[in-house]
Amino acid sequence: QAQLVESGGGSVQAGGSLRLSCSAPRTYFRYCMGWFRQVPGKDREVVATIEVDGTSNYRDSVKGRFTISKDNAKNTLYLQMNSLKPEDTGQYFCAAERRGALTLWFGCGFGYWGQGTQVTVSS
Repeated sequence: QAQLVESGGGSVQAGGSLRLSCSAPRTYFRYCMGWFRQVPGKDREVVATIEVDGTSNYRDSVKGRFTISKDNAKNTLYLQMNSLKPEDTGQYFCAAERRGALTLWFGCGFGYWGQGTQVTVSS
């Protein structure tokens, strides 16, 4: 299984910004891709997804603050995070669609995952 590799996490104060990047195999960009996050003791939750045609979807709590994008030429997925809040803290994962996945988020099923990058927002 080819790897998805995240980078760009770190620690910031509330109101700050971070940009996450995910390097992924070219073939994954033919399908949905997305960003998820997880905190200890809670289920992984979707943050944003982007479809092949560029259509993006966001969970309500990040709308207007986060932007998902991709650069197909660079095989890279991004998540620009602005106006960060302490509740945005978590391990952020890049994901790629796997056909046949049973659980759908915004109509896409994800089955390929990166190792994650930590985002910590302090108040």
